[in-house]
Amino acid sequence: MSVFRPLRLLLPLVAIGAALVVFLGIGFVVFAPQSGTGTPEGPTSCDAGIGPLSSARQAGATFETLSDEQKQNAATIIAVGKEMNLPSRAWLIALATAMQESTLRNIDYGDRDSLGLFQQRPSQGWGSPAQVTDPRYSARKFYDALAGSGNWEAKPVTKAAQDVQRSAFPDAYAKWEGLAAQLVGTIAAVPDPSGCGSGSASLPAGVARSAIDFALGEVGKPYVWGATGPNTYDCSGLMLRAFQAAGINLPRVSRDQFKAGGHLPVRDAQPGDLMFYATDPSDPSTIHHVFLYMGDGKMVEAPYSGQNVRIQPVPWDYRELVPLATRPGTTPNTA
Repeated sequence: MSVFRPLRLLLPLVAIGAALVVFLGIGFVVFAPQSGTGTPEGPTSCDAGIGPLSSARQAGATFETLSDEQKQNAATIIAVGKEMNLPSRAWLIALATAMQESTLRNIDYGDRDSLGLFQQRPSQGWGSPAQVTDPRYSARKFYDALAGSGNWEAKPVTKAAQDVQRSAFPDAYAKWEGLAAQLVGTIAAVPDPSGCGSGSASLPAGVARSAIDFALGEVGKPYVWGATGPNTYDCSGLMLRAFQAAGINLPRVSRDQFKAGGHLPVRDAQPGDLMFYATDPSDPSTIHHVFLYMGDGKMVEAPYSGQNVRIQPVPWDYRELVPLATRPGTTPNTA
């Protein structure tokens, strides 16, 4: 269905990113900040793949920063889900969807005739304008469509939402999953509504230490785009060899390495987890850099041409830091 999407403003950036696809695929990196002093903030997705952008924070990335109207609409969506005897997973999907479509505001405008919390279109059979701008009605219609979409409980939030909404930007729902989980937890007192628990399974004993030790042994060697050692490396080439030394085979390029294990919020990263930069942190296809988290806020990376493999503080506030880390060798929890 058609919806109102502020993310259209990002299309020029996506076009630029596509033009650089050859470089992005094999670990080319832009100049990143040399240090970071902040800490990761806000909840992020555990199974959707990508976490909140700065724009998400501006719209209200925590329960405390939402308006009374947004909180009330969230409570209504949860209440309707309860009345329909749907599990909290369905409430989370509905909330993430409504945040993307309307930022939980019952708006009376949108793309073409899209209206309400879910930007449902009367012309597409969702109901009359009066009905789709009734939060209870629109929530029920969303849940009906979700329940009829098939096997929704086993799908990542992005896929489940996309099956209902038919969005031109299916990955955009991902950045709201953390907030949706917080809303379900706060309003309905549901523990761990996202199913993240303590994050991905732990790395096998010794893997993290072996990978880190290998990477540290390469500190000082030059960055060369496309290189995988032993004398020069690019970012993903260093990760490839580090985890080979630890007994885990990773894909060659950074975008694929993002998918090579379970995801967890960067704030929960442990030594041995991979972290990433992306031109658009809501779109995994724009990932262009990977580095290895060492713990204690430090990382080891092969940065860019003209620099050597080095140890750096993690730049937690850097706008391109993807809010999900990957734990290599564990079961992927994304589609």
